Amino acid sequence: MASVPDAGLPAGRLKLECRGPIALLGLDRADKRNALDDAAILALESFFARPPDDVRAVVLYGEGKHFSAGLDLTELSERSASAGIAHSRRWHRAFDAIQFGSVPVVAVLHGAVVGGGLELAAAAHVRVAERSAFYALPEGERGIFVGGGGSVRITRLIGVARVMDMMLTGRTYTAEEGLAIGLSQYVVDGRDAGMAKGIALAERIAGNAPLTNFAILQALPRIAESGQAEGLLTESLMTALAQGDPEAKRRIEAFLSKRAPKVGEA
Repeated sequence: MASVPDAGLPAGRLKLECRGPIALLGLDRADKRNALDDAAILALESFFARPPDDVRAVVLYGEGKHFSAGLDLTELSERSASAGIAHSRRWHRAFDAIQFGSVPVVAVLHGAVVGGGLELAAAAHVRVAERSAFYALPEGERGIFVGGGGSVRITRLIGVARVMDMMLTGRTYTAEEGLAIGLSQYVVDGRDAGMAKGIALAERIAGNAPLTNFAILQALPRIAESGQAEGLLTESLMTALAQGDPEAKRRIEAFLSKRAPKVGEA
């Protein structure tokens, strides 16, 4: 599979390599433990708002020894309350572009997945953790509060009580503990295994019908947050749209004629 590097991203923030329908997007500040500054956040928003047309799934990872140590604290000095609100909302826009974007995102996590780095990971759709990964929300000891959507996304993953514990006491979770409580869906051994698993999952996701992936990204989380009646109606509308799509008809016909594998078959 051919690899095509992309030079359109800001140097020292993001690194992009396209492999057919899969984009490998790396946080590229290894010397700063991939701390997220304004330039990195704007680059993430720009990429996910307009990903390459032929990309069907993204693998998000961190260069170096860590996924991301979170917010670059050097940017907090001399910031007013109004500027702080604008800064937080900038993060919200960027991470919304990931969660509710046009392409599914698999995050490969290793080393520090801390503060804003965990907020970023929580915006992805599938998370693969290497055994080196550890999770923390050290905002309490820094005198700040989560500002990148963590109070919404992370609490929905692991619950309010666990997030409170992490923020109040500085509790750190290992990769295995994170898997058990819902911070990731997979744990693998080693750096190469993490990327290999992430790419394999992204390739499988990219092979789905586009309208089905759209429904999973856009409709499913909104259905989950709806009342039962509203959720069931939205589900009916979405399933009707999906099954009426020509791609769905082609795939169902292939299954019925035994030209497609059954569940559990290679």
